[in-house]
Amino acid sequence: MTYTPPDAPMLDAMLSAIKYDASGLIAAIAQQHDTGEVLMIAWMNADALRETLQTGRVCYYSRSRQKLWRKGETSGQIQHLKEARLDCDADAVLLLVNQIGVACHTGRRSCFYRAFTPTGLVELMKPEIDPAQLYHTHG
Repeated sequence: MTYTPPDAPMLDAMLSAIKYDASGLIAAIAQQHDTGEVLMIAWMNADALRETLQTGRVCYYSRSRQKLWRKGETSGQIQHLKEARLDCDADAVLLLVNQIGVACHTGRRSCFYRAFTPTGLVELMKPEIDPAQLYHTHG
């Protein structure tokens, strides 16, 4: 499955259906396209969603930095879009992606690495890479 971007008029028409929250954001869930593994949730504004749908490289909106965040721009852990889906209420998107490397800033494949159990939170997976290596902060 190769992603093909829509033409500009079609993209504008599709984006007009989005229901952003009061901050101008929409929840975006990233899922590995071939395994179904849920990788992460982040936020997109109109510019991030437009860029993602135009380029096929996933771009989010960083609430803490108040700017666009192109997944992998500092870590190299890029997400290539395979398909984007809008939920029934038009207030969340599902991004089927090909994740290069790990998705989580903790060095794990998925941000959803802890399970609620009767005895507390249980870690389901260990980091695959040291976060200091991901973000070049070691040393």
